Parts: sequence; C-alpha cells; structure tokens
Amino acid sequence: MRALLSTEAGGPETLAVGDIEEPVAGPGEVLVKVAGCAINFPDALIIRDLYQFKPQRPFAPGGEVSGTIEAVGEGVEGWKPGDRVAAITIHGGLREKTAIAASRLFPVPDGIDLASAAAMPMTYVTALYALRNRGELAAGDTLLVLGAAGGVGLAAVELGKYLGARVIAAVSSEEKAQAAREAGADETVIYPRGPFDKDGSRALAAQFKDACGPDGAQVIIDNVGGDYSEPALRAIGWEGRFLVVGFPAGIARLPLNLTLLKSCDVRGVFLGAFLDRQSSAATAMTGELFDLWKAGRIKPKISATYPLERAGEAIAALADRKAVGKLLVRMDA
Repeated sequence: MRALLSTEAGGPETLAVGDIEEPVAGPGEVLVKVAGCAINFPDALIIRDLYQFKPQRPFAPGGEVSGTIEAVGEGVEGWKPGDRVAAITIHGGLREKTAIAASRLFPVPDGIDLASAAAMPMTYVTALYALRNRGELAAGDTLLVLGAAGGVGLAAVELGKYLGARVIAAVSSEEKAQAAREAGADETVIYPRGPFDKDGSRALAAQFKDACGPDGAQVIIDNVGGDYSEPALRAIGWEGRFLVVGFPAGIARLPLNLTLLKSCDVRGVFLGAFLDRQSSAATAMTGELFDLWKAGRIKPKISATYPLERAGEAIAALADRKAVGKLLVRMDA
C-alpha cells in the first residue's frame, strides 16, 4: 500500500510516497482504511525530529484521520468492520491504511462527509477543552484568540461564540481577518509579523488592549507564542486565564510580574494528556462537537485539499503559516 514516508529528518521536501506492507490490527487496535488526513502543525515538527514524540523511521506523518474500520484486533469491544471513525493518531495518518488504538477512536455520525471528518477532532477538541475545561469561559466574557485563522484558532472563534463570549480574533492579514469574521468573530486585530523590539511589543500590546476594552480579556488562547505572547498577556483582565496551546513563533518568555499585577493564571493545554487521562470525557466532547456540526453551529473550514502525492505541499504551506483553517489530504483525490 502507499504511504508518504519520512526517511530522514528534515522539511517536507524530504518526504516521498513509497510502498509499505499493509499493517495488521494488534491487540487493542483496529485497522482503518483512511479516507482523509488533516494536516496540523505537529506534522511539520515530527518530520524534523522537533516533536516530543520521535517515531522510528521510516514513518508516515499525519496525526488526525478519518476512515472506515476494516478489521478489529484481539480484545477490542464496541467497534466492528464498516464503522465510520475519526481518530487522533500522532503519526501514521498519511497512508492508505493504518492501525489505531481503539481507545483513540471517535464515531463519525451519518450525514457528515467521512474524509472531511478528519478536520474536526484535533483542532475542535483542543479548542473546546481549552476554553471550557482550562479557561472556564463563561457567557459574557471577552475572549482574545491569537492565531485565529488557523485550525485551532477558527475552532476557538466558533466555540467561543457558542459559549456566549465576545470574541476578538488576532490574525496576520486581512484575508485571515475575513475568515475569522465569517466564523463569528466580533472584532479582529491584524498584527504585524515579528520579532518585535520594545516599541513594537508595546504597540502590539496597545492594539490588544484597545480591542479588549478597559476590563481586558477574561480568557486568552495563545496559538502563536514567541513575541506575541507578552503583548497579549498585558491585555488580560483581572483574574483572567491565559491558555498556552502552541508556539509556531517560538516558546515565549513571560514576565511573571504581570501575573501578579492581574492576579491571572497561565494554564497549559495538552490535548494528548487529556485524551489519555480522561478518554471518556474526550469521547463525550467529540460526540458533542459532531452534534454541533450536524446542527450547523460549527463547521471546519477546509481551505484546500490535496492528494496523497502532494501531502508534503500541505505540510509546507502550514509550516509557512499560509494556511487558513484546515488543509485536508483526501485518499480519493
């Protein structure tokens, strides 16, 4: 069967489609015929050996998939061949078939395009877990979303509105601002590209403060990191919650005196640990999100689709921060 393989550490240009043996469902696993694989920032890291998990080469990147179960391994209950599923896999999604731990599966309801379902679990579960569980977002709160045109960012905009917040979307271009408005953002901030000197950092903080208003943001979700984090933290409100989700712009260094002055919290959002430690809660959350999708309350924005042979281009586009919403590799493309 075909797979997009990483045979050496490096960028997307090091990836190539090759033939590998078809996997077998081991104990506790199911074999899934992949319909779609959504591209996420960890895909750009794992092929460079920069992710916290380093699989043995050759391996296929791709951590968010959907498809149909073809076989179930020993000890698997509750799943059968023919079931429509989505899963968060860390890697292994960019191949025609993949073996997945049954504990990482989510049912995909009828009425949702199976390949497109791959665009939901990682980003939307991350966003809802961040906003509701870690951020304790409440109706009437002001929510500032950094990187609001990415997969998690647009999900956070949609879910922030669903939870009743006033949503401010921070993005890097007018095109991305328009995507955030279409997702429901009440206001947008277009920030310049970093790095910033002290004056640039102060100017960006002023932009965030003006948008959030005199009471600041009760919740900030930071999908960017780097030089953007401190200016955003300066716009937080009293006892606000600053949620660390990702750092494509680099790991930020935050002055902790700001947390004292605002009595605010800096809280991490680690999806992988949530899935492992609270799997039943994650499954229920995913079911809730698919219900919201079917009801028209949310819908992943898939801005481009690719065949497996061009999946490296999708990873490159995301790594260069050119993507709006989700990029999807369809096996039937």
